[in-house]
Amino acid sequence: MNKMIEVKNLTKIYGKKDNKFTALNDVSLKIKSNSTVSIIGKSGSGKSTLMHIMSGLDEPTSGSVVIADKNIFEMSERKIDSFRANEMSFVFQSFFIEANATCLQNVMLPLEIARVSITKRKKLALDALRAVELEDKANVKAGTLSGGQKQRLAVARAIVNKPSILFADEPTGNLDSVTGDKIMNLIFSLNKKLGCTVILVTHDNDLAKQTDMRIRLKDGKIESIDEGKK
Repeated sequence: MNKMIEVKNLTKIYGKKDNKFTALNDVSLKIKSNSTVSIIGKSGSGKSTLMHIMSGLDEPTSGSVVIADKNIFEMSERKIDSFRANEMSFVFQSFFIEANATCLQNVMLPLEIARVSITKRKKLALDALRAVELEDKANVKAGTLSGGQKQRLAVARAIVNKPSILFADEPTGNLDSVTGDKIMNLIFSLNKKLGCTVILVTHDNDLAKQTDMRIRLKDGKIESIDEGKK
C-alpha cells in the first residue's frame, strides 16, 4: 500500500490572546513512501510539533495530514490509536525503556498492546533483537545496558511491529558520536530492509545530508525543502 504522507496547510497555535504562540504556520509538504526524511531547524522552530502532528500524537489548530489517502484527523480517537499502533513506531532521545524488565519483555510490549499471541510475540521480539545485535541480551534486565545498547533496544522495540513509518526524534542526542553513527546506520539499514519511511527530527546537518529529503523549518514555517542525498 502506498503510504505517502501529505501535509496540507498545517497550523498549530498554543495558548490564547496575549499568550498565543504559533508553533507551525501554514506548513504544506509531501513525503514519498519508503524515503528517509530529516526535519531540521533550531530549537523552537517547530520540528517536534510537526512530527507529533504528522503522527497524530497532537492535533493541529487547522490543516490536515493525509496518510495512504486517509485524513488521520477525520478518524475517531480509537481508529487513530489503532492506525498508529499498526503503522507507526517511535524512537526518542530518551530511551523510555522499562529498566526492571528484560530486553525481550521490553521489545514484546508493543505486540502485547496489539494483542499478538504470546508465541508469535516472542519470535518477533527475538527477530528484532537479532536485527540490532542484542539477541544475547534477551534475558538481561534493560537497566544494566550501556547508553548505546539502550538506544539499540529502543530501536528493536520500534521495529518489532514492522512499521510503515518510523519517527525518530533526536535519536542520537544522548550518545557519543561513534555510538550515534552506529544507531543511524542501523536506522537507515532498516529503511532498506523493511521498506519503511523514516522521518528524523534533528539539528545535525551532517546527519540530515544522508537523508533523501530535508525539510528546514524556521519560526514555524518551511524555510526550504531539498531532495536527493548531498
